[in-house]
Amino acid sequence: MRESPSPRRRVPAFTPVPLRYRKDGWTPMRQADFLGALAETWSVAAAANRVGMGRESAYRLREKDGADSFAAAWDAILAEPRRIRKSTHELLWHRAFYGSLKPVMRGGKHVGTLITPDDDAVFRLYRREMAREALIRRLNRRSR
Repeated sequence: MRESPSPRRRVPAFTPVPLRYRKDGWTPMRQADFLGALAETWSVAAAANRVGMGRESAYRLREKDGADSFAAAWDAILAEPRRIRKSTHELLWHRAFYGSLKPVMRGGKHVGTLITPDDDAVFRLYRREMAREALIRRLNRRSR
């Protein structure tokens, strides 16, 4: 039985860090490419270099507000589970608008990125809005 040259690594789908995107900054695709390169190289410096960014910049991105999904994908790649906090309203809107990005790996190499709609975020926003409207109706009935 022949072993493949590099083990299969899975990259989980994630929600990009909500930023004011710049062409030379951490765009959603650059974030996905970074995670794909991280799964391929297991090196933060090498993965950041591959996408044209710096190692320190990657760590700063990981610590930003709304980076929970990105950090969890990073941890899953390096097999260090991290607890994901609850989604904020802003993060849910971001996920609903941009969807989730999933780096695609073939033979241990990052070959592309899938962009999938995040229906869960849309439904969670809808449920939150319905709960808010129900609360407003209850409060209006009490004040009469």
